[in-house]
Parts: sequence; structure tokens; C-alpha cells
Amino acid sequence: MKEYEINTKIRIYDNQELAAPDHALVEAAKEAALNSYAPYSKFHVGAAVRMADGRIITGNNQENAAFPSGLCAERTAMFYACSQAPSCDIAAIAVAAQAHGHYTESPVPPCGACRQAMLEAEERSGHSIRILLYSESGTFEIPSVKSLLPLQFKDETMKE
Repeated sequence: MKEYEINTKIRIYDNQELAAPDHALVEAAKEAALNSYAPYSKFHVGAAVRMADGRIITGNNQENAAFPSGLCAERTAMFYACSQAPSCDIAAIAVAAQAHGHYTESPVPPCGACRQAMLEAEERSGHSIRILLYSESGTFEIPSVKSLLPLQFKDETMKE
């Protein structure tokens, strides 16, 4: 038997400690959450993507009565960003969630499908995408998507 240990380093900031560019990205994600379409779950999520050139592009969750037809905030923001900048050079993404009129007390991480889509963008760009997960109690900073998804399914997987 072999054993494999996976460790992930996460920095936790008081929200007032965020650098100005990260604060702006988080604020854009929070604002995007306010515009989400979540009549079923009442769980509003916003995401903001900072492109390598400094542009910020936002997205939010979009629900549908046929539940699999909706889309998460992270993928909405990333897909729109990639449609506007085909090189898809994303530097960072911030996520904020709100329930019952209040931002969550703990950070809300991306779902598995979003992690996979984020990994694809990270692989295409050839550099890490920083992830900021906002909550009322603080903001988690994760250095890369690979940190969130250490066992990745990628192109090489299908060639083995």
C-alpha cells in the first residue's frame, strides 16, 4: 500500500486587509450576487474575474425551473470573460454568496463543475488563477485552481 497526502495552503484575510485590487474584485463579486436570478434556492452568488489586463468581468448564478439548466456564477463569469477575450488570460476570480439578505458567514467554494471549468482556463493560460472566496468573517485566498482540485482530469488524462 502507498499513501499520498495532499496539502493546500489557504491564506485567510480580514476583509479590511485585502489589497486594493483584491478589494475591488471582491466588491464586484458582491455586487454581481445582488443581480443573480435565484428564485428557487434564494442563494445568490456573484463572481468577478480579473483579466490579466486589469479588466473586471462579472457573472452570477442563473437558476431555471429545470434545475440542471441553470448555471453557477463562476462559470457564467468565466465563460463571458473567455467569449470577450478568447485568449482567456484570467488572473484571479472572486466569489461572494448571499442568503436571506446577508452575505455568508463562511466562504463558499466553487462546485466541482466550476472547479473543472476553472482548471481548463488555468491550463489554457499556462499560469495560476488566484481565487478569492469572500465571507463576512474573512476572505480566503487560494493560490491556484490546482490547489482546489489537486487530482485533475485534464487533456493528458484521456491520452494515457
